[in-house]
Amino acid sequence: MILLVKDPNAIKDRWGKRPSDRTMGELLDAGVVALDKPRGPTSHQVTAWARDALHVKKIGHGGTLDPYVSGVLPLCLGKAVRLTDVVLSSKKEYICLMTLHGDRTEKRIRQVISNFVGKIYQLPPVRSSVKRQLRIRNVSEIDILEIDGRKILFRIRCDAGTYVRTLCTDIGEALGCGGNMLELRRSMSGVMDESESATLHDLADAYVFWQQYGREAWLRSLIMPMEVLVEPLPKIIVKATAVDAICHGANLNISGIHMLDDEIRKNALVALMTVRGELIAIGKMMMSSQKIMATDKGIAVNVERVFMEPGHYPRMWHYSTDLDDLITEE
Repeated sequence: MILLVKDPNAIKDRWGKRPSDRTMGELLDAGVVALDKPRGPTSHQVTAWARDALHVKKIGHGGTLDPYVSGVLPLCLGKAVRLTDVVLSSKKEYICLMTLHGDRTEKRIRQVISNFVGKIYQLPPVRSSVKRQLRIRNVSEIDILEIDGRKILFRIRCDAGTYVRTLCTDIGEALGCGGNMLELRRSMSGVMDESESATLHDLADAYVFWQQYGREAWLRSLIMPMEVLVEPLPKIIVKATAVDAICHGANLNISGIHMLDDEIRKNALVALMTVRGELIAIGKMMMSSQKIMATDKGIAVNVERVFMEPGHYPRMWHYSTDLDDLITEE
């Protein structure tokens, strides 16, 4: 996206801290781990083990993996737990090994599988945590990596909530011979790639290195700032003069905007950021980017969740009639 400058004369931001400059303790209180979940235990079990390894009080996982599925399981620490729903809705990538119940030519297999790219209808499996009703999901890509007889290895990129096991069954039915999933690994969740993932042993050992030997580099490399979770969201850069007001519960007025992404639609979920890249809050757009650029008054974003503590930025505002109608001092 392109950043539009709403107010080029906003005062220079001299406060705050870049997410990359946070202390180890601050990362543990508002960080994200891309855990490489092993096959066998449930997502809840590995999350509990990670909590004990990192000695954190609050932890949650985004996007449950079945016990015998491995791969990227995002773990949210501390304040980042409140962003779990953002993780749940992010795009996913899987590597799947399926088998057919009968012989088919490679040409026919490739032809049928290509028909499953795009919008597909799915009925969740009987053993699922959601209501069994027909749903529409978008498959953006299926890349066949190898075909060996009846076994097919492929990579799939799809919407959150796509059941790959069901997809394998549907492909088998479309081929007229039946089929089922043998193995599955999640290789990507949102912006988190398996190449950046950490094992439970990594977390436990890195924490010991930090606590007992004062060597934090390893642990720091495994914990990302919570801001990575809002990378897919459109952004609004808030003036330094309005940051503390939002932390106290104010909505974001147009007068508090420094820059914003173009083409943000009304009602879209947006991330409110500082110039230094810190997440202040997330909220819903009350008007489009175009309307914001065309007017100077009104509430631009209805703030839903605040992540920054009051006092992190100095108070540079005062009340007029209510907190939403704040007046910034520049």
